[in-house]
Amino acid sequence: MQQAEGKRASTWPMWVLGLVLFVDSTDQSILRGVQPFLKHDFHLSDAAVGFLASAFVLVNALTTIPAGYVADRVNRTKIIGVTIVLWSGITALTGACMNFVELLGVRGLLGFGLGITEPSANSLLTDYYPIQQRGKAFSIQQQLLFVGFGVGIALGGGIGQLLGWRWAFVLIGGPGVITALLVMRLVEPKRGHGDRLSIGLEPETDDAHEHQPLFEHGVGTFIGDLVRGLRDDLKTVMQIPTLRYVLVGVGVLLFSVSGVGYWLPVYLQRFAHMSIASSTSAVGGMVVVAGIGGTWFGGRIADRYQNQISGARIALPAYCVMIGTVLFSISLAHLPTVAVLVIQTIAIFVLVAAVPGIRAGTGDALPANLRGAGFAAFSLVSTLSGAALAPPLLGYLSDLTNLRMAFLVCMPPIFLGALVMYRARKHLDEDVGKVLMAVQRAYQEQQALEEQRAAEESS
Repeated sequence: MQQAEGKRASTWPMWVLGLVLFVDSTDQSILRGVQPFLKHDFHLSDAAVGFLASAFVLVNALTTIPAGYVADRVNRTKIIGVTIVLWSGITALTGACMNFVELLGVRGLLGFGLGITEPSANSLLTDYYPIQQRGKAFSIQQQLLFVGFGVGIALGGGIGQLLGWRWAFVLIGGPGVITALLVMRLVEPKRGHGDRLSIGLEPETDDAHEHQPLFEHGVGTFIGDLVRGLRDDLKTVMQIPTLRYVLVGVGVLLFSVSGVGYWLPVYLQRFAHMSIASSTSAVGGMVVVAGIGGTWFGGRIADRYQNQISGARIALPAYCVMIGTVLFSISLAHLPTVAVLVIQTIAIFVLVAAVPGIRAGTGDALPANLRGAGFAAFSLVSTLSGAALAPPLLGYLSDLTNLRMAFLVCMPPIFLGALVMYRARKHLDEDVGKVLMAVQRAYQEQQALEEQRAAEESS
């Protein structure tokens, strides 16, 4: 199906929703920056420190799929705003923890934040923007995520060394409230708004029927509808071929990004003999530079080659993961510190260039009424394979051997996962065509109904 020249949309929502990821990423990355202080104060092993990074997984897993169901049915901007305020308070509370158990529990509570906001934010971006702009939209969002990643590591190491690790968590709570206010001021788009823009149709404005009270018929009825709706929605989502392959790719990509990002400062301390402040600042700088550049590049090529290469939004990210994995493996050789830092910066650039295309391709292949559920599945897989599995697994392997060997053992499976994701390119264009055809069909039916009503009124 040939796409018309889509209508352009304002860039403001992509920046605001990017701030959501910035705040969340900064919070999670502060833990990476202060981990040496936590290890010293609580006498922790590498594996225990790794579990701190994945403490939120259980709560995230319990919330993200129901949150995707809710995101497909209620006002998403309000959900995101309220959630940010709550997690900002919990982040500040981390600074009051007096032992490892308390720290593990408080960090675990933060799982609801990402679990709720990610499906809603990604669904919003896909509804705000036509296909022709989605690569850029997810690029901006992901750029701010990696800025937060780098800022969090640098702030954690710097503030931890200057004022103590507790102040690092307390000071990050404030910016979240400002972000929440900005999100709640966004206008909620109608579902499918971006798809209509993609094929040159005027957007619909009447969306009063979309946002009904969740408990209008009682809590029991809501829970029953939730269970049945989740089952039906996820069954439909998993019947989309593109999504099945993409979820494998998301798993391997987030495993590499989360695991390497968490342990890289420690690796530089142990094998490049850098200080805590120097290693956290170096990794923070690499992530900011490579993250911004990589996501900008990835978003641009995702949009530019979308109609020129079959399945471009999946094929190009798959190549990026393969190349980035090879480069990072090379950096683990016994090389001068400067060479290691340069190669790792390039590897991070290439790896993160995959992210905007994968997210945009996922949104393109999902029907408008299932994007919350689809991105919830995306979030669950990325969380389990990334934040849940990568830090503790690498920490466990590090305890058995050393951190360099732990990194090397994980590289071949990541490369194989990228090969599996590459297979999705054969299905992406067909799945996108189905979505746009459904939009075109709905528009034609609406026009026919309006013409029939006009004829009846005139007669």
